[in-house]
This record gives sequence, structure tokens and C-alpha cells, in this order.
Amino acid sequence: MTFKRSIWFPIATLLGLGNLVALGFAAGQGQPEHATLHAVLALAFGIWARRLQQSPPDGDRQDRLEGAEAFEALEALEAEVNKLRMELGETQERLDFTERVLAQGAESRRMGPQS
Repeated sequence: MTFKRSIWFPIATLLGLGNLVALGFAAGQGQPEHATLHAVLALAFGIWARRLQQSPPDGDRQDRLEGAEAFEALEALEAEVNKLRMELGETQERLDFTERVLAQGAESRRMGPQS
């Protein structure tokens, strides 16, 4: 059984609101300890409901890949990374060649024409 945020969010919200109402009754009857307990519980349930609200809904979790699909996706990513590495290596070789050609041109200009 999985934890379903869509079910627990309204429960946490109702528990928080219920404790706020109980806080009012306890404070009205002059019971400060009892009122403090309900205030703490209302705050805790409110924070929990807020965190549940900010989390992605359960439907988004079903979009995750599982098993063989995840393995295939990982292999596709690995192939793409290897392709990018090869392209980067070729680009670096071209850059090195260009730097050598430019350096040779600069050296021949420094030496001047040879007779």
C-alpha cells in the first residue's frame, strides 16, 4: 500500500481546522494547558498539510519509468553521452589543429622572408 498525498491532504487540513476550533473552546473554558495542546496540534497539522500541498500529486508519480523502460531510457542517455563525447573530442582536435596553424603563421611572420 502506497502513501497517497491526495487522500492525506484533506485529512490533515480537517485535523488542523478541528484543532483550531477545539483551541477556541478550550481557551473559552479557561483551560490554558488544553488550549496550548490544541494550538500545537493545529500548527503541526497545518504544516503537514502545507507540505502535502507542495508535493507533486500522485498522478505525476505514475509518469516515472519503471523496470525495463527505465533501463532502456538509461541506455539511450548513455548512447547520447557517448555521442557528445565523440563530438567534443573532434571539436578539440580541430581547435588544436587551428591553434597549430595559427602558431606556424605567427612564427613565419616573425622570421621574415627567407632568401
